[in-house]
Amino acid sequence: MDYYKTLGITKMASAEDIKKAFRKLAIKYHPDKNTDNPKAEQKFKEINEAYETLKDPEKRKKYDQYGKDYQKYEGAGAAGGHYDFGGNRNGGGYAQYETNFDDAFGQGGFGSFFEQMFGGQSGASAASAGRDLEAQMSITLQEAYFGTSKTISVNKQQLRINIKAGTTDNKKLRLKGKGEKGANGQSGDLYIYVKVEKHPTFERKGDDLYCNVKVDLYAAVLGGKVQIPTIKGSTINIPIPKGAQNSQKLRLKNLGMPIYGKSDKFGDMFIKLRIEIPTKLTDKEESLFKELSRLKN
Repeated sequence: MDYYKTLGITKMASAEDIKKAFRKLAIKYHPDKNTDNPKAEQKFKEINEAYETLKDPEKRKKYDQYGKDYQKYEGAGAAGGHYDFGGNRNGGGYAQYETNFDDAFGQGGFGSFFEQMFGGQSGASAASAGRDLEAQMSITLQEAYFGTSKTISVNKQQLRINIKAGTTDNKKLRLKGKGEKGANGQSGDLYIYVKVEKHPTFERKGDDLYCNVKVDLYAAVLGGKVQIPTIKGSTINIPIPKGAQNSQKLRLKNLGMPIYGKSDKFGDMFIKLRIEIPTKLTDKEESLFKELSRLKN
């Protein structure tokens, strides 16, 4: 990892440039503002690691000389107290980092700054807040297509959860204040992971749907129409081109899943043709096939 690239600065950056870059990125990638982005926490950790080194003139000098392994030549670990994402010293939160934020965010550090900016909690107040809770709920693929509303029982609460159309498997929903109640009367949050069940007919890949469709030999050779199901529960007739091949794929635009957050946009449906070879022929059919074979030769 290049610490300068991580903070989006050059090696010529001043101490003030480093501080400004860190503040901007720390606010952007703070996990409390990125509950649906699991990569934010790792990004936040990298930003802190880079800042912890580059803000210190001696560490920065050694980093410029030796690279990321400069600590092997330093013989000492990072300075400062533990500080977690919620602003708590020495405990709790998402993860802990060896960083003192007072110099970048003023007296009170990042927790105080974040509270002023976003109404977050810090210090002893956050420590006595209720724990966050997690729960899981299952929906069918069809419910994910239309959107649905379900009741879930968590922590002695009956909660009605609205699921938007296009919800993906393992979608994380946050219900603020529905977690465990804390000593200070403030409750934590509830995070619900939505499990989308497998469908017997359709396979979902992103916003697209895939399914297999049986086609008789005659339709495959001569062309025709075949009836296929849709995720809506209805059926439609689609044309089969002459000379269709086994495993050939046909694309049906806008018949896939709705795109989450965009109710007027849909993925596509891809159907794979499974051509059925007749196993029981009448005498006449067998005779005709023999005739076709002679004509081909």
